[in-house]
Order: sequence, then structure tokens, then C-alpha cells
Amino acid sequence: MYPIGYILLMYSIYTTEVFDDWFTKLKDQQAKRRIQVRIDRVEDGNFGDTEPVGEGVSELRFFFGPGYRIYYCKQGQRVVILLAGGDKSTQSKDIKLALQLAQDLEEEL
Repeated sequence: MYPIGYILLMYSIYTTEVFDDWFTKLKDQQAKRRIQVRIDRVEDGNFGDTEPVGEGVSELRFFFGPGYRIYYCKQGQRVVILLAGGDKSTQSKDIKLALQLAQDLEEEL
């Protein structure tokens, strides 16, 4: 037998105030726990079901509750910024907000 080597890619996770406000206001505690588990997996490099929404922004898709979404972008090779959150019912508005937040971050850097 030969040992199998794995390369573990870790990401640093940062959040915006917009994301923090959304996450704090979530009332469904079970959903919050499940979302936090997903964020922890992203930190380990396992993004799961994602979909690009444009201009370097993608969404993490959740298939429980009202269809939660987290919008994020990557900076460099190992940094993920959680921009905003929402659900399927506010998706269009949330995408516009996330794109604007990503553009604002790009201008700051």
C-alpha cells in the first residue's frame, strides 16, 4: 500500500456588513446552523452548488427553506468575501446589491 497525499486548500472568509445584518436577522435557527456548516465547508474549499451571476460574483444555493442564497466573490487565490444573502423571492434585488458591493470593493482595492 502507498499513502495517498491530499492537498487541502483553505480559504479565508470575510463578510460585509450587509451579509452580517442579513445573517443576524435570520429567525430560523436550524437554517442558520445549516448555512454556517456550508460556510465552514467553503472555508475548506468545498463550495458545493454554486452559480455565477456575473462580474466575478457567484451564489451559493441552498435547497431548503425559501431557497436561501449567499452571494460571494473571490479576491486572489484564497480569499472569499460573503457579500450579501437572501432567498429566491428577493433574488433579483439581491444580485444587484451583490454586484454593487463587489464593484465597491474592487474600487477600494
